[in-house]
Amino acid sequence: MNWLESIILGLVQGLTEFLPISSSAHLRIVGEFLPNAADPGAAFTAITQIGTELAVLIFFWKDIVRIISRWFGSLVGKVARNDPDARMGWLIIIGSIPIAVLGLLLEDYIDSSFRSLWIVATMLIVFGVLLAAADTLGRQVKPLEKLSVKDGILFGLAQALALIPGVSRSGGTITMGLALGYTREAATRYAFLLAVPAVFASGFYKLFKSLAEPGAQGPYGMGETLLATGIAFVTAYVVIGWLMRFISTNSYKPFVWYRIGLGLALYLLLGFGVISA
Repeated sequence: MNWLESIILGLVQGLTEFLPISSSAHLRIVGEFLPNAADPGAAFTAITQIGTELAVLIFFWKDIVRIISRWFGSLVGKVARNDPDARMGWLIIIGSIPIAVLGLLLEDYIDSSFRSLWIVATMLIVFGVLLAAADTLGRQVKPLEKLSVKDGILFGLAQALALIPGVSRSGGTITMGLALGYTREAATRYAFLLAVPAVFASGFYKLFKSLAEPGAQGPYGMGETLLATGIAFVTAYVVIGWLMRFISTNSYKPFVWYRIGLGLALYLLLGFGVISA
């Protein structure tokens, strides 16, 4: 049964990672309705996200290779330091610092109290409302080339909020981008690129920790976790392509209503004792 559950959770991870609806919240919620009725755990979530970030690497391969090569070139003087791609490399590094620092400092809370379903429900609703406000009121005129150091740090702080399930890594960064006046495409693209270092660092950290401490990844064994990771990779690749096409002509409103509806439903389930927080 665990293998079937890992397939389901892998699909959930791949479907929700890049949509602004919080994959960690969905894994936490879906886990309660599977036969094991258990929280898959922060480690399981982090490891399966390796699969979704591999999808980002492949989808944005040319962009990522260009940014890395130009960034390295700027270090040895072969590329001007103000080159847009070299500068993007620095901005991704700067934007990754907040989540790296807070992730280590708050690891115990991330693995335990932050995963309360009361918190998840609240974050789904609160950040759904913030996404709606940013999507409606944001000027949406700035391209990614206009990204400043200050904005890069603000993007990074927004991404760090995703350490709390229900916020959404992409949702937090996209909301910040829209609030700062970036276009939907620019905010979403940077959200994907910014997530790469943080997710790989977190995923491999939890993977090595799980290998050193068998069972540390939660109720699912390493084989089941890796199966879920592979399924998440395939599913996420399809979702990325769909989302980039969707936002070119549509707003984020459907995701806002979904977040609020899910949060309210979760409140009812918890309030009536159907599931435990």
